[in-house]
Amino acid sequence: MLQARASRGFTLIELMIVVAIIAIIAAIAIPSYTQYVENARAGDAKGALMSLANAMERYHTQNNTYVGATVGSGAGDIFPAEAPLDGNTKFYDLVIVAANTTATAYRIEARPKNGQGGGTIALLSTGQRVNWD
Repeated sequence: MLQARASRGFTLIELMIVVAIIAIIAAIAIPSYTQYVENARAGDAKGALMSLANAMERYHTQNNTYVGATVGSGAGDIFPAEAPLDGNTKFYDLVIVAANTTATAYRIEARPKNGQGGGTIALLSTGQRVNWD
């Protein structure tokens, strides 16, 4: 009589198929997740730019000019210089580009740093948005 041989585990081919499936799933999921995280960080930067624009308008109301408005952590600064405003790791530098050259207009930017993808996001005093997608 023939005895049935007991199964003792997985074959090498079965393990290779599982590894291949995991690799395919990872190849699809990781770039999607990375893009999602970068979009969320860009959303935080856009919100910070809107808040900085509000601070610029308050500064203009008090001083009748945009000249002299600065960002940073000093006593005379009107807004923090990095975004997101909360959290530990900062992914964007907030910069006032054109307020020191004109008393009636400004351009503020969020510049990516720390490996954050995407380009510079800008907001003008006219309300025009640059690279907001």
